[in-house]
Amino acid sequence: MKKILFGVAITLIVLFTFKYCDSKEQDKIVLYESSDLIQKQIKNVGKLIVTEGHFSEVFNYRNSKEILSSYFTLEKKALVVVNAEVTVAYDLSKIEFKLDESAKTLTILSIPKEEIKIIPDLEYYDVQSDFFNPFEAQDYNDIKDIIKASLNKKIETSDLKINAKNRLISELSKFYILTNSLGWTLKYHEQPITSMESFQFIKL
Repeated sequence: MKKILFGVAITLIVLFTFKYCDSKEQDKIVLYESSDLIQKQIKNVGKLIVTEGHFSEVFNYRNSKEILSSYFTLEKKALVVVNAEVTVAYDLSKIEFKLDESAKTLTILSIPKEEIKIIPDLEYYDVQSDFFNPFEAQDYNDIKDIIKASLNKKIETSDLKINAKNRLISELSKFYILTNSLGWTLKYHEQPITSMESFQFIKL
């Protein structure tokens, strides 16, 4: 009788051991599958998120040159009409992240800064200059620099960067949805993202 009970006990131990090992193996497979799925999602999101805008403006350019000890002043001027296409983009292929499979944590380490691109279309009207103070290449470069500086100020006070950030957050929220559905934790640096609204308060 003792031998029978001993045999049953050994059989149960072997069965439980196999079941435990099989369960651990299944957990590892699920963990690897989850990790692969997260990495694929990050690659899918790794694209440029772009917001476009259009700006129009009219500039009066003037440049004076004094000759003969300030007895004469020679002036050149131009009316410049500017139509500019502006894009604000995030290249998410440059996003840096860390996967911790043991802790089931995806940590976003850094998000690239926005890239602002200005494509101006300049039309010159009423260009006036003097023989001793002609329009030169430097004048056109100066005009472009002045226009670019003015447009940058307009971009800062416009909704372009805000709209671009909102689109960025919309893309990043996909990470939260995915990790949350898999039972993982999403962090930005060391700050846990516990809800969709948490993205609104992260400092990029």
